[in-house]
Amino acid sequence: MKNFSGRVAVITGAASGIGRAMAFRFAAEGMKTVLADVEVAPLLLVENELRQQGATALAVPTDVSKLESLEALKERVLSAYGAVHVLCNNAGVNAPEGPLWERTIDDWEWVLNVNLWGTVHGLHSFLPLMLAAREEGHIVNTASRDGFIAGPLLGIYRASKHAVVSLTETLYFELAMIGSKVKVSLLCPGLVQTRIRQSERNRPTELRSTQQPGTSVLPQTGDSPGISPDQVADHVINAIRNERFYVFTGDQEKVHIQARSEWIMAERNPTFLESRAMRLRRLQLMRAQ
Repeated sequence: MKNFSGRVAVITGAASGIGRAMAFRFAAEGMKTVLADVEVAPLLLVENELRQQGATALAVPTDVSKLESLEALKERVLSAYGAVHVLCNNAGVNAPEGPLWERTIDDWEWVLNVNLWGTVHGLHSFLPLMLAAREEGHIVNTASRDGFIAGPLLGIYRASKHAVVSLTETLYFELAMIGSKVKVSLLCPGLVQTRIRQSERNRPTELRSTQQPGTSVLPQTGDSPGISPDQVADHVINAIRNERFYVFTGDQEKVHIQARSEWIMAERNPTFLESRAMRLRRLQLMRAQ
């Protein structure tokens, strides 16, 4: 897709972080943006900011973990604009970090419901519509560098993102098999300055864990290390223009991916490129035993 002007983009997780940045980037290209998120107040704020800039924007409160919510989003989009050209399955959360044996079933359900099922629901609701239109279209599924690597303390998050990687690669082959005009990209950011490590603010009441959260190995503030969401949005636009599937935001994550590939091919036991923060957390765990 080379021309974005006048086309419609649907973005989940659009109230903050990468989703918000993509909305503004798409709007700058002249697209009509549909903003979906479970956080209503900041979602409406983004809608207002876009409209003040002269962009066409529609905010639709959406819980991606529920198929009926995505179906309602689809109906709102069709009613307002009649089509979808770009779908960004971007909403994501992260459970408290810690050993798998410390995590609860509620942790698992919450993260998989958003990160994996949210992507599945988005595809289920919008992809048949995009295929039936027989127009140029593009899907961007947000995974993570963690969808390619292994290591301790982020097991639930990594499991969800590994699944998104696999289903998106499968989708790429299947769309190619039918010669579809709908293309797909897999967004695999490394560290980005977002609030994903404050995801607990959006956890449903019925899935709130009674167990003490694990100690984070990364800062729990909005100014966590990493690149800006705007930089990620630039990568996304370029990937859509150039029909590029894998969308990495830097070279550092590729070091981890290469190391993992090498130990798999050599049938060696796994190793992990350990950061200072991770090393300190590992020592804390050992002392606690």
